[in-house]
Amino acid sequence: MNISKSEKITNIATKRGFFFPTAEIYNAISGFWTYGHLGTLMKRKFENLWRDYFLKLNDNFYEIEGSNILPQKVFKASGHLDHFNDPLTECRKCHFRFRADQLIEDELNINAEEYPLEKLDKILKKEKLSCPKCSSQDFQKTKSFNMMFDLKVGSTGTEISYLSPETAQNPFLSFKREYYALRETLPFGLAKIGKAFRNEISPRQGFFRLREFTQAELQIFFNPDKLDEAESWNKIKNYKLQLYLSKNNKITLTSCENANKKLNLPKLYLYYLAKTQQFYLDTLKIPKAKFRLRELSEKERAFYNKIHFDIELDLETLKGWKEVAGIHYRTDYDLEKHQKASGEKLEVLNEGKRFFPHVIELSFGVDRNIWSLLDIFFKEEKERTLFTLPTNLVPVEVAVFPLVNKDNLPKRAIEVYNSLKDKYQTFYDFKGAIGKMYRRMDEIGCPIMLTIDHQTLKNNTVTLREIKTMKQIRINIKKLESTIEQILQGQKLNKFGKYIS
Repeated sequence: MNISKSEKITNIATKRGFFFPTAEIYNAISGFWTYGHLGTLMKRKFENLWRDYFLKLNDNFYEIEGSNILPQKVFKASGHLDHFNDPLTECRKCHFRFRADQLIEDELNINAEEYPLEKLDKILKKEKLSCPKCSSQDFQKTKSFNMMFDLKVGSTGTEISYLSPETAQNPFLSFKREYYALRETLPFGLAKIGKAFRNEISPRQGFFRLREFTQAELQIFFNPDKLDEAESWNKIKNYKLQLYLSKNNKITLTSCENANKKLNLPKLYLYYLAKTQQFYLDTLKIPKAKFRLRELSEKERAFYNKIHFDIELDLETLKGWKEVAGIHYRTDYDLEKHQKASGEKLEVLNEGKRFFPHVIELSFGVDRNIWSLLDIFFKEEKERTLFTLPTNLVPVEVAVFPLVNKDNLPKRAIEVYNSLKDKYQTFYDFKGAIGKMYRRMDEIGCPIMLTIDHQTLKNNTVTLREIKTMKQIRINIKKLESTIEQILQGQKLNKFGKYIS
């Protein structure tokens, strides 16, 4: 029986503690997952990398934290109540409900996300597509289904609110307070890393499409007259972007300067496009061949987005390019709508001119990125499976083992473990043969493994094993921290000493 790559990764993830279905002892509801101990460590590392990178792009960028439950009026103003819909169809035979566009995408390998309902029905019929559950080809007419979770607040049940389907609304609602608190300075950015909730019709693709998920978003408010200005333009103007343009449907390497002059993309937008590409290629170490910036056409993008590029990664487990983030030029849509609906003045007087600040949004699906990293860095060899994750993302950095559970080796191993655990995410294991302990650590992507053996008791050296090559060196315990630091920073093992066979 052939097991797919997706199943292999999920098996490791659920067995080792990356993630698993929520409430699985009660037959879990699809679309809800729990991060285990390893997944939580990895997720925190991703979020902290994101914070450290994007919030340092400007001294006036800050993180806020707002409520996940917001009043109905917020989503009436934002357009979510009217437009946040998915195309729902139902099998007449087994009554299974699913998204019509997703079935078409899965079966025909085309992007049908923005197709009108009538077109989806025509394709289902013309291509004779079958129900995923019972194989019937008889479907009800496709209709719009609003994906928001509503709930009643208070004892009377009359205060209707919603679980937020995105983190973006909190920065928009906080704009006025923060603008004045930050001394009326533009540009400024408000970031939020938090939960979002969407009542997906039929979640599929495992951990990639969820009903409760985490987003990392940065809303950048700026003077629209300065859209074609970027303070650090000279640093990125010659940097080449991997653009997948809607007009030619292929990846084209284009410098930021050419994109500004020939594609009429504004400098401020291009700056954040470049910094986002650098985050994926340089910080997350995504291979260039697996990365692209896909332009969404006017028909594909949200009506309020004047410019929209998605960050897409080529994922083997999901059979092609999938969106993991997006950069959206939202103009003044959000502040203008909230001013009109609330009656609260959100225009600003800045540099002698009154206007609504415009917004460039950087939006990342944290969970999608976690799955993508596991997909891209999963590796199978003859004797083992492993994740070759970048060292800045591994959940466990160092593992310590005694060669055998006798002869005072466990005591010495625990001493080494205690000397490292406050500086590195360190794991101590003593159960099973040394080979099995190596394999368990390979499987979770631990880059450095230290074995305490009888020679350690004689000369204070340990065996250091590196994950990717499985090569080993003897190293004095006094040099452990500096050596570990160098390996975690990407230096090669053979710089530190003679290999042992």
